[in-house]
Amino acid sequence: MLRRLMMLTPMLAIAFVVGCGGGAATDSGTDATPVSADAGDDHAGHDHDGWWCKEHGVPEADCALCDPDVAAAYKKKGDWCEEHNRPESQCFICNPKRQEKFIALYEAKFGEKPPAIEQE
Repeated sequence: MLRRLMMLTPMLAIAFVVGCGGGAATDSGTDATPVSADAGDDHAGHDHDGWWCKEHGVPEADCALCDPDVAAAYKKKGDWCEEHNRPESQCFICNPKRQEKFIALYEAKFGEKPPAIEQE
């Protein structure tokens, strides 16, 4: 019994992580209407129903440029680049090496390099 529980726990953890990653930036799973951290940003046509934000090179659930609630959380933590209006930890403009963390996340999940960032 204990052996089965020990084998089941990692599988449940993986299922939770994989199952809970998508669609956090929209009101519903079928609505692909973009939201924005800055009313001046144009994210028209940007698809928010996957795990990865192709436009900004981070997981959708962490994309402060697409989700104002995520942006507010980063600002509250003091992780914000005023110059480029995005989390400091995601400001690849100030420091391109910051992108390596997110590339590693994508590679760990999909076993390949992420798509190139569509816009910057």
